Amino acid sequence: MTISRIWRAFGLQPHRTDTFKLSPDPLLIEKVRDIVGLYMNPPDHALVFCVDEKSQIQALDRTQPLLPLQPGQLERGTHDYKRNGTTSLFAALELKTSHVIGQLRRRHRSVEFRRFLDVIEGQVPAGLEVHLILDNYGTHKTAIIRRWLAKRPRFHVHFTPTYGSWLNLVERWFAELTNKRIRRGVFRSVKELETAIRAYIEVHNEAPKPFVWTKTADQILDSIARYARRTLTSHPPGLISRTTGTGD
Repeated sequence: MTISRIWRAFGLQPHRTDTFKLSPDPLLIEKVRDIVGLYMNPPDHALVFCVDEKSQIQALDRTQPLLPLQPGQLERGTHDYKRNGTTSLFAALELKTSHVIGQLRRRHRSVEFRRFLDVIEGQVPAGLEVHLILDNYGTHKTAIIRRWLAKRPRFHVHFTPTYGSWLNLVERWFAELTNKRIRRGVFRSVKELETAIRAYIEVHNEAPKPFVWTKTADQILDSIARYARRTLTSHPPGLISRTTGTGD
């Protein structure tokens, strides 16, 4: 009881854990302000796409059939499963409408990513500028992609900070896809998995509900700085100074 009272008094919950990864990106402040600025004040006569890959999606089948939900009994499934192959989803979430452009590929190299950029280009009217929010995955920065972008000046790329892919709104849509369609699914082949993903995208696009970004860049940077001060007292001061010296 004494230990329990001490934990409650100091707000300690040792049975709970969480994860974190602070960004060492020297352009952290600039990138946060750039991307959050696009979310909260998107440019006129332009479309903003949050683009990423959900790679190595596994087609999993349980080793025994699921036992369905019944009165007084939870749905039950075996703890082990059979792997039936993988696929990769390239997705572009349009900021204002949350409409998703998706393409499934068995591999996720820069060649496949360039083909996906062709798909995006084909669906955007010629008179509009295009802003792409991307993470720092190597596929997005190869020579073939740089050449593709150089030939299309209406495309503008905005990279998230290192370890900052949480700034990319398409990650939130990936979480919806996982929770609502993939995690509890049973897929006996890659073809079944891909059919299910395409169907989910079609249903989503029939009545998409836009994600609304609410935190300002200053609020995000202040939160990171507070976390750094509270948990990394032995860390070199450079990280904290990058998040506190926000300026105007």
